[in-house]
Amino acid sequence: MDDIAIGAPVATDKPDWRRLFGGYAAFYKMPMDDEIADRVWGWINDPVHNVEALVARTREGRVVGLAHFRGMPRPLNGSTAGFLDDLFVDPAFRGGRVADRLITALAEIGRARGWTVIRWLTADDNYRARGVYDRHAKRTMWITYQIDL
Repeated sequence: MDDIAIGAPVATDKPDWRRLFGGYAAFYKMPMDDEIADRVWGWINDPVHNVEALVARTREGRVVGLAHFRGMPRPLNGSTAGFLDDLFVDPAFRGGRVADRLITALAEIGRARGWTVIRWLTADDNYRARGVYDRHAKRTMWITYQIDL
């Protein structure tokens, strides 16, 4: 799909971004409302906040993919990593390598910033996404734990 461009979100992207972010939340069965979405939209448009975003746009300007990411300190080796928090592609555009383009663009950002790695998590049963991830990265041995506060 040569007609897909990757870039930072702009104000006019918000309705498409919101639709995709809602789809992402639904996939993971997480509650999503306008208050949460507006907060995240504010973060990714605040140059001081550490959460950033990339979007995939069609030639017509429709946003069909999103990636939220941030830099993350790695104290054990004194470096900075990138963390990919969210990646979602409009179901109508899956199979067109939109996710690959988002990951590639993020890797370019990471290299430019001197990040040592980019990490992310996904559900064990997210087989379609894992197929994409296997093209770009290696699965690690780490098991994730969480304390709900």
